[in-house]
Amino acid sequence: MRRWRDGTGTLTTDGGSPTAAPAPVPLEIAASSRARTRGLLGRDGIAGALLLTPASSVHTFGMRFAIDVAYLDRELRVVAVRTMRPGRLGRPRFRARHVLEAEAGAMARWGVRPGVRLVCVSGHSPGR
Repeated sequence: MRRWRDGTGTLTTDGGSPTAAPAPVPLEIAASSRARTRGLLGRDGIAGALLLTPASSVHTFGMRFAIDVAYLDRELRVVAVRTMRPGRLGRPRFRARHVLEAEAGAMARWGVRPGVRLVCVSGHSPGR
């Protein structure tokens, strides 16, 4: 079992075009309780994606923009994808162990859809 830590990295999908490798997406990892609680609150957007781990649901209370939410299982396979406007409460997903958040519309561009497996490569962890 992988041990996640707060930090950065990159995200790719295994469901990209057979002739071209999918472009890596900048990734922020929120593994601590503090980082998961903060999430995207207070931001006006995000350049890539935010992985919340462990997590099986999210809310958008206090958010300033709509987000795409992908619920992921233990193997980082996409269980479901939803778009949530600010002020909403997402229902927990039974098989979800991680949640990926990005600006609304981003996941469709990246090819993130149910059944696709994601590949997350950790970069560096922030100093403590």
